[in-house]
This record gives sequence, structure tokens and C-alpha cells, in this order.
Amino acid sequence: MIVDVLVHPDLLLDEAGLRAAAAREAAVPLRDVEGLRLLRRSVDARRGRVRIAARVELDLGQGLPPAPATPPALPTLRGAPEVLIVGAGPTGLFCAWELAQRGIRATRHERGKAERPRRRSLAALTRRGDLNPESNYGFGEGGAGTFSDGKLYTRAKKRGDTTRVLDALVAYGAPEAIRVDARPHIGTNKLPGVIGAMRAHLESAGVDVAFETRAAGLRVEGGRATGLRLADGRTLDARAVVVAPGHSARDVQRFVAGAGAEVRFKPFALGVRVEHRQAFVDHLQFGELAGHPALGAAAYRLTLQAAGAGVFSFCMCPGGFICPAATDRGMQVVNGWSPSKRSGRFANSGFVTEVGEAQLAAFGLDPADRFAGVTLQQRLESAAYEAGGGSYVAPAQRLSDFAAGRLSGSLPDTSYPRPLESVRLDALLGPLAPPLRAALGRLETRMPGFTAGADAVALGIESRTSSPVRMVRDAERLEAAGLPGLYPAGEGAGYAGGIMSAALDGIRVARALARAA
Repeated sequence: MIVDVLVHPDLLLDEAGLRAAAAREAAVPLRDVEGLRLLRRSVDARRGRVRIAARVELDLGQGLPPAPATPPALPTLRGAPEVLIVGAGPTGLFCAWELAQRGIRATRHERGKAERPRRRSLAALTRRGDLNPESNYGFGEGGAGTFSDGKLYTRAKKRGDTTRVLDALVAYGAPEAIRVDARPHIGTNKLPGVIGAMRAHLESAGVDVAFETRAAGLRVEGGRATGLRLADGRTLDARAVVVAPGHSARDVQRFVAGAGAEVRFKPFALGVRVEHRQAFVDHLQFGELAGHPALGAAAYRLTLQAAGAGVFSFCMCPGGFICPAATDRGMQVVNGWSPSKRSGRFANSGFVTEVGEAQLAAFGLDPADRFAGVTLQQRLESAAYEAGGGSYVAPAQRLSDFAAGRLSGSLPDTSYPRPLESVRLDALLGPLAPPLRAALGRLETRMPGFTAGADAVALGIESRTSSPVRMVRDAERLEAAGLPGLYPAGEGAGYAGGIMSAALDGIRVARALARAA
């Protein structure tokens, strides 16, 4: 029997108390409950009262079936690959995984490094400001999410079976808690090992991944995609090509358009990354229960209209760190991540506003240009790099000064591993600043200290929220419009917005490929 209960956080640490509460809610005698399993938990802090919303399964004598805990059996795959996949992020990984279970061999081609050597690239960037354009927070095994948090929450539940993805990740070493938490999170310290284990399982079945192998273009014959051209001069043939490059692979987006596939501008969002002390966020959300062991580090989610535009928080990282996330030399980008325990002193989040046709026009860009969004990203990233003085020094501004439109005389400590430079971020963002400034004014009323707090600071810029282009595809076959044989997938193609939705889209594309075989 499954029952939902709303309980004080203390009961989440008291199995006997939780069992009694669940029995009362289910209207069954406590003596009949032989055990229970927690299926779901989330924090409900509305109306100033903090409770845990728990879904539990009661054992009334029938026993509780075990949850899946082992990877699926894969057949041994031989011969030339039928499918070539560009990208080894979650879309490419789960696409290859699903194809393998259906007896279809694929190979993945990834411009970046495998997860272990990729760590050295990130260390060189954070310690010395030395960016490798092919191996960084955006490029490499596992994609952008591997070393920038590993959050698995998605609102796109209609895109596929999220439970299947969670079960797969647990089977490859992710913590069981991701099956239970309403906002599951693996953590940057654990996700790389999970990705590596999944890759090793695929390799044992004959599904290879070629690291440090950049796709430079598509082979097209008779109006159909028939393979890849690699940067090293080689060409590869297959019956189908999946492009799953992630939101920062601008060169892939351009060569797909150049090959004849239909590509359009897609609205996205852009702004800054804001940071506060985690203790402040905990108190703001949990009040006197801040620090309770059943609650952990508090998060927030913001959505509001201000100055005629939508403003929202993005990729909120409790107990986390801000990182340099550029993929191009001379361009400054920030992102955030959290370790599995979310035990850092700071909380950070993207704080962004919408970029649609009206915003492009305000910057003098042509909304009809399919790459106008990319141009805007590059323009502002370059300006942010110059404003910081280079070497991935982050331009920064206190939130109170951002809202007031003035330069900060000093900056607080932050989690960012590179230096900071006091800059008028509001001026740098130009037409995008008014809605962000107006939103900060409203938030200070709703969340005192959010804007005016001594440690509230903004770092620039948060520009890689999602892909600013969409590779148009058929709704059923999932082939690219204008170029059959090509299957656009995941974030870089405009069909996902995080690890979970990217994985789900990879599975969808694999199933479409299997139907077309």
C-alpha cells in the first residue's frame, strides 16, 4: 500500500514515528505494518511551516519487491557501426545505451577528453586561467553536467520515463537517494564515476567512444546524411548520424545548417550568477529549523515578470561553487555546481531574463538571423572577459549595487576559484539589465536580504542556460527537416534543458532509429 503523509522533519529520522504516521494516514492498524519503504520526499516550506511531504510504501505482510539495482544485459555487438553519434554527453550516452539493448551498434565521437584526464583540464583553468577549448566544463565525457552539478530534476515528465533513467544511474553507482528525492542530485564528486562505469559497460558490449575526436562536418550524398567528416581528415560512413553536441558546440550547429538541415533561432535566457551565504538561504527558507539534518541545504526557485520580461532563477546550487565555464578563449562564462553533500558555505544560482526576438532587436540584431542568439552570447561573453581583465577573472558587482546601477567599492568573498574584478555588470548587460534590476527590487521586499545583504553578489556572465538555436526535426521520425539520415538530439539541438531531459531525448531518438532500421 502506498500512502502520502506530511510530517515534521524529525519523523524522517525516526522510522517508528514515520511508520505510525503512515499507518494513521492509511487507516490501518499499526500492528499490521511490518515495514515501509520511502518512495519520495520533498520539503514543503509554504506558509511559514516546514514539513516533509513523504510518499511511503507500507508492507502489510506481502513483502516489498526489491528496486532494480543491476545494469541491463547487453548483447555482444560486432561489425561496422550502424549509427554515428556526435557527442558523449547524456544524450549521446543514453542513445548508445538504448541502441545497444536493441542490438544496434553505435560509436560516439567526442571532441573532449574522458572524465579522468578532463579533470586536469579543469584544474588548469581554475588554478591558472589556462583554458583548453576542447576539454573544459562544457566539452568532454558526460557533457556540461558532469562537472557542473549533476542535477537530475526536470519538469519535462512527458518526454519519457524518468524512473528508467534514475534506475540506470543507480545501477551504475549513483546513490539510491536519487530515486527518492523530489529534486534528485548526484553531485559533481560522484557523477563522473557513474558516467565512467556506464561507458565501461557499453565498451564491454562493443560500443566504442572516440575521445579527442572532433566532428568537422557531415557527409551528404543524394540529399541524405551518410556519415561524418572528422577534423583529422578521416571520413566515416553509417546509415544514420545523431548530432548530440550540447548547448555550447556552436561549430556543430553551423555545419549542420551548412549541410542543408533547417536551423532556427530559439529563445533562451541570459544574465548573471548570484551568490549568497548558504546560512542566509537556510534561514530564509526554513526559519528556526535551518540546519535540521533531515532538511539539508535549502534551495529556492524564482519566477516573476519584471519590466515587461520574464526573470527566473536557473540551476540553483545549494552548498555549491561558481566555476569558469567558458568553452572559447577570450570569452567569460560562469556556471555553478554542488558536491553530493551540498556542504559548501555558499549558495548560487543563475539569475536570468528571457531573450526573444524583441531583445535581439534591442541589441541591433536581426531576429530573422538563425544565429543571432549565438552572436549575442559571443558579444556579451567577449565584453565580460575584457571587463574582467582576462585570464577568466570574473566581473562582479554587489546585488545592491546592480539594482542601484553603481560600481561596487568592494566585493565579498565568493566561491569562484579565480579572482574578481569590480564591474558595472548592469551596464555590460545593456537592454537585459532593466528586468533584472526591477526583479531584484521586488525580491528584496519578498525575501529581505536577497538583494541588500552584505554578501549578496553577482558574477558574470550566465549565458549558457540553453541552446539559442533549434535544429528542426520531424515530430514522429525525429529526422532533421531538410536532411534525412540526420537525427538532432539533446540540448545543442534545442530539445533538452538538463541531464535528465537530455538523457530522455537520447532514448527517444534511439527508439526512432530502431523503428527506422
